[in-house]
Amino acid sequence: MHAHAEDLHDERTARVLRISLVVTVLYIVLLVVAGIRSHSLALLSEAGHNLSDFLALLLTWVAVYVQSRPPSATKTFGYQRAGVLAAFVNAASLVLIAFLILYEAAHRLYAPSNVEPKTMMWVAACGVVMNGAIALMLLRTRKDLNIRSAFLHELGDTLSTAAVIVGGWVILETKQTWVDSALSFGIGALVLWSSFGIIRESLNILLEGTPRGISLHKIAEAVRVIEGVIDVHDLHVWSIGSETHALSCHIRIADIRASESESILRAVNECLAHNFHIHHTTIQFEHEVCEVAHGCIIPVSHTHSHEH
Repeated sequence: MHAHAEDLHDERTARVLRISLVVTVLYIVLLVVAGIRSHSLALLSEAGHNLSDFLALLLTWVAVYVQSRPPSATKTFGYQRAGVLAAFVNAASLVLIAFLILYEAAHRLYAPSNVEPKTMMWVAACGVVMNGAIALMLLRTRKDLNIRSAFLHELGDTLSTAAVIVGGWVILETKQTWVDSALSFGIGALVLWSSFGIIRESLNILLEGTPRGISLHKIAEAVRVIEGVIDVHDLHVWSIGSETHALSCHIRIADIRASESESILRAVNECLAHNFHIHHTTIQFEHEVCEVAHGCIIPVSHTHSHEH
């Protein structure tokens, strides 16, 4: 039942992404044509921004298909990190686009060009409707890192195209064409801001860092209060995908039979699932004191000390 629900989620997400790809391509063509005819750098910047959106949506669409593939003998965790990798590539491409926009905006300040504000305004109005609709559809599908990166692309476009409408009105009323370059600076800054968070989070997952919002100290404290647990150490938590976390640890218990330790293991897993949403665990029980040396766990008996 759960797998069937996931399949429906993936199919719905893929359908939204396909529609978004077609609409985005059409809007990019409109932006390029209108930007050239109106001499508006802001519109051409938006075309570059939307081109990065198209690539983001394309990568996201491919990643949704790839990460839904089941685990295999060579990919034992499946392909969940395909979406995380796509999110990182999307965000990195946005940084490049942002610097190109900022460079061109600075150049335009020294070499201003006449701008047709009315064309800017009606093209940007189309963009607000299109990007807003795509962002809303993405928000209603899934909230993993891959989809969220595409959503941030579209949300940023909605805000930047709304700013172009305001800028077009200002140019129409004041005849100050430098506003076009100022808008481009704002769009470039917005692109940079929206990309850094995704880069940081996707890198943390790819480097197997502790997931955002999870405290190893709180996990250790929660496990230690479980009846039968003496201590917990060598604790690691990482993300397989943006929504799937895994945990491994060593837990010291009394010297009891394996059948008697089953209730402790069940209690630990229930605690991790209920309090921390961690369902994939690898837990090793021990009854001797251990010390950590160079990342390895060395059993130390109660009657011997380990000398360095």
